[in-house]
Amino acid sequence: MRTAQIARRFFVSGIVQGVGFRYFTQDEAERLQINGFVRNLRDGRVEVYAIGSAEILSKLRTLIGRGRAAPLVQHVAEEPANSIRDSLKEFSITYDQ
Repeated sequence: MRTAQIARRFFVSGIVQGVGFRYFTQDEAERLQINGFVRNLRDGRVEVYAIGSAEILSKLRTLIGRGRAAPLVQHVAEEPANSIRDSLKEFSITYDQ
């Protein structure tokens, strides 16, 4: 039986651009087998769009909330998102804003 897949958007603020945060997020999402994307926003935040089970997305939120050694994450906002699962077959870094 397959677990229900949901979509979430996370908006991460702090020192999260120019420090490898997107690559860290991509590595963790791939490890958790999540589809979606991560991108920098013009206002200095990073957006993470992720599709997975509620349990796996909770794990991702915890990981991105901690960041890794270099970035300083101040806040992670979370909101439900519409699923665009059919067009996402992996987790990638995007550069559009």
